[in-house]
Amino acid sequence: MRNQDGGRLTTADRQAIQQQQNQLSKEVYQDKHNSAVQNPNPTTEVGKRADNQQDRIAQGIQSGQLTTGEASKLENKETALNQEIAKDRAANGGKLTAQERAQVNRQQNRLSHQVYKDKHNRARR
Repeated sequence: MRNQDGGRLTTADRQAIQQQQNQLSKEVYQDKHNSAVQNPNPTTEVGKRADNQQDRIAQGIQSGQLTTGEASKLENKETALNQEIAKDRAANGGKLTAQERAQVNRQQNRLSHQVYKDKHNRARR
């Protein structure tokens, strides 16, 4: 923003940055208080892919390839998928059936494609 305005932030720039910081702060609070515990060392393919998706989203935020809004939407989709996986596992003694694994794989593929599209759409934060 400074590069576009001769090294200074305009009032509109400051407001945009403040809004992004507020949104990110809200997301951090929600993530800290959603009672979800992430496995730091997943062993299943489903768990490893979910962990990889999180890393890709975090990298996109850090590099500026993802806006806070895009990241938030992706995180919400990831959370919904993780909740669905947990529910399916709880219903089957801690494991996913072959059919459920195939369904989760399709959903993870769709999410992966969305992460790629969002990271490469030239939207900047």
